[in-house]
Amino acid sequence: MSRSFHFYEPRHGHELPHDPFNAIVAPRPIGWISSHDAEGRLNLAPYSFFNAFNYTPPLIGFSSIGWKDSVRNIEATGEFCWNLATRTLAEPMNTSCDSVDASVDEFVLAGLTPEPSRVVSVPRVRETPVSFECRLSQLIRLESADGTALDTWLVMGEVVGVHIQQNLLDDGVYQTAAAEPIMRAGGPASYFTVSEQQRFDMYRPGAAPGKR
Repeated sequence: MSRSFHFYEPRHGHELPHDPFNAIVAPRPIGWISSHDAEGRLNLAPYSFFNAFNYTPPLIGFSSIGWKDSVRNIEATGEFCWNLATRTLAEPMNTSCDSVDASVDEFVLAGLTPEPSRVVSVPRVRETPVSFECRLSQLIRLESADGTALDTWLVMGEVVGVHIQQNLLDDGVYQTAAAEPIMRAGGPASYFTVSEQQRFDMYRPGAAPGKR
């Protein structure tokens, strides 16, 4: 049976109703980033280009298209927090992505509570069941394959503090589905979550159960 493909070169456009790139590389964890500027003014914003990149030390990163308040704040202070976006926090998370002036506190805008951190000066979101306190490790301006500098900035941070709500630990093992994390998908409004019913286990060749 023959298979047909839609092929396109991104530089010439995709010829589809909506760019499929975000839908193909999906679902993606949400980088819900809290920060403050040098004067202590708070900012909270979600980024759909986010992930973890290293175990030891634990490193996470998010990409900002444009030099936005989060990037400016983190460059100035060297600190930020990542907050887990869950199903119950979907609406406040969405509210916090509104394009508002830097003087607007998105915690207030979204009806959320800044909770003091233990290691860094940036507050985390009290309502979330999981958060990371982070210190800036790298701030990288991205480039295209031909070396052209892009107006896109990759912020990498070392996780220096982890907060996990106790009910998400079962015999010391973090229960991913129990937190009901939400993830960004393609299209203008699509998100996904996970459930225990969708889980399957598969160990790497030669790896014993419980080992990574």
